[in-house]
Amino acid sequence: MYKIGSVQKKILVVLLGGTALGLSHSPQQYFRTLRAIKREWREINQQNFNRSISRLTQEKLLEEKRLANGSFKLVLTKEGREQARKLSLLGSSIKFKKSKYWDKKWRIVIFDIPEKDRGFRDVLRNHLRELDFKKLQHSVFVSPYAFERSILKLVRLYQSEKYVRVITAIKIDNENKLKRYFFKKNKTLKQS
Repeated sequence: MYKIGSVQKKILVVLLGGTALGLSHSPQQYFRTLRAIKREWREINQQNFNRSISRLTQEKLLEEKRLANGSFKLVLTKEGREQARKLSLLGSSIKFKKSKYWDKKWRIVIFDIPEKDRGFRDVLRNHLRELDFKKLQHSVFVSPYAFERSILKLVRLYQSEKYVRVITAIKIDNENKLKRYFFKKNKTLKQS
């Protein structure tokens, strides 16, 4: 599968949001979703939109259905809904909250993700970098922050549990170097 561009991501998430409108249980949730869809839709350039629709249709993430009156509607395919769900969840429901105090434990994420799942490997690496994990080796990252649950939630979302391990350790042989890196870099993190 090719890499999904920013306009294509918006289209998928906005179409998934339309589905979410139908599933809204409260007026407050309905209008919150509607405002988010409206805001995202305004930011899409028409030329990019047309090109993106064409590409998403080619990749079988989206279907154009002709209606009796000559107009057409865009419908997410099963794979399109799955992609949109992943994009939507990454932006909203997986929370990464940093603690202010270190609990004297290290979180180590190791992975061996096959080439066919390269997209998830890139997503995972990007998240680890954004969360200030330090790269120890090519597929080994470490952090003093308690992100185990959030990282595992991300891994489950991509159904990649067999490729990723999250280890909580109390000691690492180069701990002093890591402490200097994390505690000097981030003044808000304090040793307890």
